[in-house]
Amino acid sequence: MNAPSTPVTYDLNGDVAVVTIDDGTANALSHEVLDLLEAAVDRAADEARALVITGREGRFSAGFDLSVMTAGPEQARGLLGRGALLGLRLFEFPIPVVLGVTGHALAMGGILLCCADVRIAAAGPFKLGLPEVRIGMPVPRFAVELCRSRLTPPAFTQAMHLATSYDPEGARDAGFVDEVIDPELVPGRAVEVATELASSLHAGPFRITRANCRGATARLLRESLDTDLSEFDVAT
Repeated sequence: MNAPSTPVTYDLNGDVAVVTIDDGTANALSHEVLDLLEAAVDRAADEARALVITGREGRFSAGFDLSVMTAGPEQARGLLGRGALLGLRLFEFPIPVVLGVTGHALAMGGILLCCADVRIAAAGPFKLGLPEVRIGMPVPRFAVELCRSRLTPPAFTQAMHLATSYDPEGARDAGFVDEVIDPELVPGRAVEVATELASSLHAGPFRITRANCRGATARLLRESLDTDLSEFDVAT
C-alpha cells in the first residue's frame, strides 16, 4: 500500500473539524506530524465548534518517533517538549475535543487520550497505555498530571508506576477511553458525538468554564516544563 501523501489531513464537517493522522505505519509523532497537527489545531480553533482527532485503521498513535527519541538527550527533550505543548493545548482547548481511537494508543498516544473530552475506541487486539518505564523512560510530570485527572486511582498506579497496557475494554475501565465499539464505526461515532456537542453547548460559557477548570493547571505545567524536560532521560 502506498504511503499517504501527507500524514495529517484536515476536513471541516459542518461545525466539526476532523483531523486524521495516517502515516501509513505506526502514526508516530515526528516533528513533521507535530507541525501538521499544530497547524490543524490552530485552524480548528478558528473555524469549528468541536474538534475530532482520529487515526488510521489499527493505529491511533504509537507515540513519539523513536528514531528521534533515541538520537540523544537533546533530540528526545525537543520532541517531548513539543508533544507536551500539544497535549496541554488540547487539555485546555476552547472547544470540545473528541478522539476516534482507531487502534493502538501508546506512550504519547496514550497521554493524548487523557487530554480529550470524549474518547471513542475501537474494539480489538489493541494496546493502550504508557509503557515508558518498561522501555527505559520516565513518565514526565506533565503526563502524570494530565493522566491523573482522567484515570481511576488504582489504574493510575498501574499505568504510571507499573507501565500497564490495557486492551480497549480494560482501558475503558481504567479511564483512558469512554466507549468501545466496532472499529469501522469509530470515525463516524466520533463525528456524531462532536456534532452533538457543537450544537448543544454554548461556545462562550464552554470556553470560560474550560479556562476555570483547567487554565491554572495548564499554566503551572507549562511553567515547570523546562524543569520537567531537564530531568527526562532515556535509559541505555
